[in-house]
Amino acid sequence: MKVKFPHILWVLFFLAIACKEEKQKGEEIPLETFRGEVAATPVRVAKAERKSFDYLINASGKVEASEQVMVVIERAGYLLELNAKEGDFVEKGKVLAKLDDTEAKLKLEKAKIALKNAQSTYQSDLLSFETILNSGDQQRITQIEEQLKAKSGLFTAEIDVKEAEMDLEKTIIKAPISGRIADLKIKRGSLVKSGDELMEIISSNRLELKVKVLESDISLISLGQKAEIYPVGSAEQLTGSVQSINPKVDENGLVQVGILLTSSSKLLPGMNARAIIRAPQNNSLVVPKQALVYRSQRAVVFTIDKNESKWNYVEVGKDNGQEVEILSGIEDGATVITTNNLQLAHQAPVQIVTE
Repeated sequence: MKVKFPHILWVLFFLAIACKEEKQKGEEIPLETFRGEVAATPVRVAKAERKSFDYLINASGKVEASEQVMVVIERAGYLLELNAKEGDFVEKGKVLAKLDDTEAKLKLEKAKIALKNAQSTYQSDLLSFETILNSGDQQRITQIEEQLKAKSGLFTAEIDVKEAEMDLEKTIIKAPISGRIADLKIKRGSLVKSGDELMEIISSNRLELKVKVLESDISLISLGQKAEIYPVGSAEQLTGSVQSINPKVDENGLVQVGILLTSSSKLLPGMNARAIIRAPQNNSLVVPKQALVYRSQRAVVFTIDKNESKWNYVEVGKDNGQEVEILSGIEDGATVITTNNLQLAHQAPVQIVTE
C-alpha cells in the first residue's frame, strides 16, 4: 500500500529548498578575496622624466656631387687628341682634349695682318693733324685719335684679333674643375660641332645627400644641424650637416634639404642613402616607448599605485624610436610599466621585478 504525503508537506519541502538557494545567491564574495586569488603580474618599470628629448627626423634621398660639370665643345672640328678616360681624376686646368687648330691659326694670322694694315693707315692719318697733336689740348687730341681709329678700321681689327685668339683657345679643352671623369661621349678622331657634350666631371671630394622632409618637421631643421647618414645596403654610419634648405614646399608637402657629407670616400653620386637628423626638444616629459600601448585606438600608459596597475589615457607627442614624448595624462616622476602591459587590466595586481 502506497503512502501519500499530504499536499502541505510538499509545499513546505519546496519552500525550504527555495529559501536555501536565495540565501546562497544573496551572499556576495568580497572583491578583495578575488584579488587575493589572482597572481600578481611581474612587470618592469621606469620613471616618467622631464628632460631634453632628441626627436629623430628620418628622410631618404640620393647622393649628389656638390660640383658636377658637363664639358661642352665650343667650336666645330676634328677631335685629334683625347687625354682622359672614365674614372680618371683630373685637376682643374688640365688639357683633356685638342681639336684640329689649322683653321683657327689661319684665322688668327689673317686678323693680325688686318690689324697691322689698320695701324699703318691710322698712323698715316695722324700726320694730317700734327698741329692739333702738338697743341696740348688733350680733349681735342683724344677726340681726333678715336675718329681716326674708327675711320682706319683699327677698332674693328683689334676686336677681330681677340675673337681669333678666343677661337684658337677653344681648340684646347681644359678641365673646368677638379674631379673624376664620367660619361665620356665622344671618341678621338670624331667630327664634332659646337655644343656637343664631351664628358662630365664630378667632384667626389664634396658630396651632398638630397632628401625630402615633411613640411611639419621643417621648422625643427636649421643650417649646420648634425645628421647621421646610412647608405643603402651598408651598415656603415657616416656623418654630415645640413647645408641647404629649399624655401619651397612641393605638391606632396615635402621640402628638399641638402646634407653635406663629412666623409664620402666610399660613396658615389647617384647612390641611395637614409638620413637621420636630430632635433633636440628641451623640457619634454618622456617615457620609454615600451610603456605606450593602444586600446581602442587610444594611447594608454599604465602606472603603479599601491602595487596595482592604473590605466591612464595619454596624449602623445614626438617619437624617436626609443622614447615617446607625453603631452598630457601622467605626471613627472610617475612610475610607468614597461613590460607585460599589452593585456594588463586596470587595478590588476602587479609585482615589480628588477632582474
